Amino acid sequence: MASPLSVVVLAAGLAVSAPSPDEPHGLIVRVAGDCSAAAEQVVEQTGGQLLSVQPSGNTCIITVLVQGNGQRPRKVTVRVPM
Repeated sequence: MASPLSVVVLAAGLAVSAPSPDEPHGLIVRVAGDCSAAAEQVVEQTGGQLLSVQPSGNTCIITVLVQGNGQRPRKVTVRVPM
């Protein structure tokens, strides 16, 4: 199972470019905004499980699944300024 931090890094808005002709087997990855710290903080505060992270302008949209006391887990979405 992937650690929450590795999921955050992958889900932080990756944009993948096609390999260049000079490096036919190379892969270029650009990160659009860094929401990893914000996502880690939301997971710690809610005690939830990270579902998704999406940068949007100057905001990180973070969705976690929070377990209830004997109830169904609920999905919580938090907007955090970058």
